Amino acid sequence: MRQLLKGAKIYDGTGSDPYIGDILIEGDEIAMIAPEISLPADSVINLAGKSVSSGFIDGHSHNDWFAIKKDPLPYFWPFIRQGITTFVTGNCGISVVGFEPGCGWMEHMGGGLFGFENTVGCYGTAKEYFNAMDRRMPCNMALLAGHCTARAAVGGTENRKLTPEEEEKMLAILEKALQQGAAGISLGMMYNPGLYADVEELKKVAALCVRYNKPLTVHPRAESKVSMAYPQLLGRSHLLRAVDELVEIAKGTNLKLHYSHAIFVGRNSFRDKEELMRIFDQLRAEGVDVMFDIYNECLGVSVITVILPAWYQGMSEAERKKPLNRLKLAVLVKASSLLLGFGFRDIQIAYIGPGYEKYEGKTVHEIAVEEGTSDLKAYLKLCDLSRFVGRVNMGPYSTPEIISEFEHNEHCLYMTDAWVEEHGIQNPAIYDCYPKFLRDSLRGTGDTLPNTIRRMTGAIADRFMLQKRGYLKEGYFADLTVFDEEALKNGVPDQEKPFGIEKVFINGQLVLSDSQLDEAALKQTGRTLPVFN
Repeated sequence: MRQLLKGAKIYDGTGSDPYIGDILIEGDEIAMIAPEISLPADSVINLAGKSVSSGFIDGHSHNDWFAIKKDPLPYFWPFIRQGITTFVTGNCGISVVGFEPGCGWMEHMGGGLFGFENTVGCYGTAKEYFNAMDRRMPCNMALLAGHCTARAAVGGTENRKLTPEEEEKMLAILEKALQQGAAGISLGMMYNPGLYADVEELKKVAALCVRYNKPLTVHPRAESKVSMAYPQLLGRSHLLRAVDELVEIAKGTNLKLHYSHAIFVGRNSFRDKEELMRIFDQLRAEGVDVMFDIYNECLGVSVITVILPAWYQGMSEAERKKPLNRLKLAVLVKASSLLLGFGFRDIQIAYIGPGYEKYEGKTVHEIAVEEGTSDLKAYLKLCDLSRFVGRVNMGPYSTPEIISEFEHNEHCLYMTDAWVEEHGIQNPAIYDCYPKFLRDSLRGTGDTLPNTIRRMTGAIADRFMLQKRGYLKEGYFADLTVFDEEALKNGVPDQEKPFGIEKVFINGQLVLSDSQLDEAALKQTGRTLPVFN
């Protein structure tokens, strides 16, 4: 089938200035791009006054867990509506693959965030996943191999060092994933069991990425001035201590180090931005290929246990209830709150569980006042009620000023780090994160529009070596997003809907047109994207 797009303003993904031209789509590829194309076509679409780019790529996603759902479309349509056609998944150490048949730790693979409920199957290896899901999901998908998943598969979730045999088996699982087309390895150093890995273990994981010339994406051990990751409350910021750990892992190598979601949790953490960027600059000067990514939100979503120290999480229920341990926890939490500029007033409950909807949308502090108890007791009660897997929205994670500065940084890529939840309050990034980046550009607070589009298309494709994706070029796959610049500039964000996005093509299929989804086509438009050097 031939489709001819006429008279569009074309942004090719390179960062170059746009130009007016026609695009001929033949089957699933871009057959021709020229100022004027007069060849016959089965469908002609007039795009005069509209703009078109390669389909947006979400550079940090967890939608590998949702592609395997029996009905995946409800988990993807909000992203498609904001122009996203491709995802880099398996982030934060929590990938949907990385285990062997008969593994006894399946319920722990999702890091408390995801699971295998209502899925078409479980696929232990990257190859099995790629084969099973190709053309059986709405969008294209690259996959990172998760360190947390592989570690849980061989050693469970106990707070301990792996045995030499377990470590060897874990590394073999990760290497096999790289050999089978995983786009890199991800670390989740704030999630169980990744938080129990020491630097020497992580160096061996990083060495695999160096060997295969693929990125190591990192959810660091701390993203705030004070956290529960380190016992010292005074002295060097915990965020920077976590970055020091990455320096130790990467120094002396040419590692493609990718720092996930550059955020600064708590108002007192904002001051760490300058040194974080300085450290990255120094690493690049020493040969480490450092990049980072951001979303266009000042809050974030996490599990309810995100502020609990590892030593407390690792205790038995009986130990956690001992007065001395509760007292120690209370002192740490209080001191941390003061040092961080972040507290229970900033933690909004998104979901606890069935029957506890009354807590949704309220802060921990508000719940404590309603129930006549302390903030800490209310928080620990909510942890217990949710079986330590509840969901929270937290902020501040950033500021508009920090986001604007990062939008001008050539080493910064864009992403959503969002997923559709079955229940409770949704992350606003599922609706309009990418339109917000475009809006910033058009209103003058972001980078130029060509550079903005590059950071959500070609630059991400380059970083993760996604073949024939991310650019509007002849011979490339026909993933395209059509948008209205005026509607983007004047759009009102945070309305639980996108704005300015008019049409979306995935592998040559027009799947979104004037707010209408082609649900039949979206059952099989998505391709898996194995990456081989």
